[in-house]
Amino acid sequence: MPDVRMASPRGRWILLTTVLGSSMALLDSTVVNVALPRIGRDLDADLAVLQWTVNAYLLTLAGLILLGGSLGDHYGRRKVFVIGVVWFAAASLLCGIAPNAGVLIAARALQGVGGALLTPGSLALIQASFHHDDRGRAVGLWSGFGGIGAAVGPFLGGWLVDGPGWRWVFLLNVPLAVVCVPVALRHVPESDGRPVRADAAADAAGPSAGAAAGTGKGRPHGRRHAPFDVLGAFLGALALALVTYALIEAPGGSTGVVSGAAVAGLAAGAAFVVVERRSPDPMLPLDIFASRQFTAVNLVTLCVYAAFGGFFFLSAVQLQVVVGWSALGAGTALLPTTVLMLLLSARSGELAEHIGPRIPLTVGPLLCAAGMLLMLRVGPGASYAADVLPAVLVLGCGMVTLVAPLTATVLASVDVARAGVASGVNNAAARAAGLVAVAALPLLTGMSAEAYRSAGAFDEAFGRAMVLCAAVLVVGAVLAFATVRRPAPDCRRPECRTHGSVLAPPLEGERAKGRLTLGDG
Repeated sequence: MPDVRMASPRGRWILLTTVLGSSMALLDSTVVNVALPRIGRDLDADLAVLQWTVNAYLLTLAGLILLGGSLGDHYGRRKVFVIGVVWFAAASLLCGIAPNAGVLIAARALQGVGGALLTPGSLALIQASFHHDDRGRAVGLWSGFGGIGAAVGPFLGGWLVDGPGWRWVFLLNVPLAVVCVPVALRHVPESDGRPVRADAAADAAGPSAGAAAGTGKGRPHGRRHAPFDVLGAFLGALALALVTYALIEAPGGSTGVVSGAAVAGLAAGAAFVVVERRSPDPMLPLDIFASRQFTAVNLVTLCVYAAFGGFFFLSAVQLQVVVGWSALGAGTALLPTTVLMLLLSARSGELAEHIGPRIPLTVGPLLCAAGMLLMLRVGPGASYAADVLPAVLVLGCGMVTLVAPLTATVLASVDVARAGVASGVNNAAARAAGLVAVAALPLLTGMSAEAYRSAGAFDEAFGRAMVLCAAVLVVGAVLAFATVRRPAPDCRRPECRTHGSVLAPPLEGERAKGRLTLGDG
C-alpha cells in the first residue's frame, strides 16, 4: 500500500518533482506559439516550418501518450518518469541549439516522445505514492500548480523571445530537469507496477490503455503484464503524420506526393482500427465507444480543441505580425484565458454537478465562438482594452464553462473501472484535434507560405480562420445539446478540479479498491 503522507517531507518532495516534470511539458505547449514569428525570421523559414514546429511535438505526443504511461507498469514509474524528463530536456537542448529548421522539427518530435512519458508519469507517481486519504489533495495541488506553470508560459515565453532570444524558450527546460531528476531519484519511491490481472481473468477484465499508477510493490504469482501494443501505436502515429504532412504541404507541394500521403494516411488509420479491434490488449480499446455518450462527448472534444489549437497557433502570430506587438505583449495578451480557468474551473465543475453537463457543454462552445468572432476586431492599430481583452475574456469564460463538465461527462460515460482509459482517450483526442487544426487552417483559409511575413495577407487569412473556428465550435455546441444527458448520481467525479491547460483536458485516474490508475497498459 502507498503510505506517503502530504505533510511529510517526502510527500512535499514528491509533489515538487511531479509538478516540475509536468510543468516542463505545460510550459512548452504554451511558450512556443509566442516564439514562432521570431523562429521563422531567424531560420528564414516559411509558414510550413512554423506549422511543423508545433505539430512535430503534438504528433508524437498525441500518438504515444496512450502507450507511454503503461511503460511504468513494466519498468517502474519513477524510472520511466525520470527517463521522460531527461529525454525531454535533451530534446529541448537540441531545439535550443538547432542550426536549421530540419533539426528543430526533428528535435520537437523527440520532445513529444519525452512528453508522452513524463505527462502521464507525473500523475502516476502521485497516485502510486500517496496514502489514499491524501491522494485527492495531492492530485489537486499537482493540477493547480501545473496550471500556474501553463499560465506563466506565454508571459515567460514572450519575455525570453524579446530578451535572450527564442532559443531560451527551449533551453529553459534544462535547469528544470537538473532540479527535477535528482529530487526524483532521492525522494520518490519506486513502484514497479500494480497487481496486474491474472491470465485467466485477462479477457474477462477487458483491455484498456493509458498510464497506470497502481500500488503493488511486486508481481503476484500467476499474474502477467499486458504486452505493449507497439503496432497500434506505430500505425496511429503514422496515420497522424501522413495526414498532417498532406495538409501542410498541400499548398505548394507536388500533387502526387500530397495525394499519396493522404491516401497512405487514411490507409494507416484503417489498419490501426483493424489492429486495435483484433488485439487482445489494444492501446485504444474500441469497445469503449459502445457508449453513445462517450462517443458524442469525444466528438465535442474534437470540435472545441480543434478550434482552440487553431486559435492559439494563429493569434500569437496575428498580435505580433499584424498588430505589431512584441512577443511579450502578445503572450501577456492571451494570459486571461488561463487565469480564468485557474480561478473558476473548480466552481464550473460544481455548477455542472448541480444543473447537469448539457447546458455548460452547449453554452461554453457558443461563448468561445463569440470570443473568436470578437477577434475579427483585432487588426492593425488594435487596442488591447477595446479589442483584444473583450475577445479573450469571452473566450476564457467559454473555456471555463465547458472544460470541467467535459471531463466529468467523459468519466461518467463509462464504467468506473475504465475511467482512466476514457480520460486518456479524451486527452489524446484533444491533442490530435489541435494537430489537425494547425495543419489544416492555413490550407482552408488560403494562407500562403510567406503569409506570416505580410501583415495584410495574414490579417485576411486570420479573419477567415476565426470564422471557421467559430463555426466548428457551434457544431460542437449543437452536438452537445443533442446528445449529452445528465449522468447517473453515482458516477465517477473528476479529481483534477483546477485546470489551466488550454490545449488539452486534464488526465484522470481510475479509482478502485483504494487505488488509482490511468488504465491497464
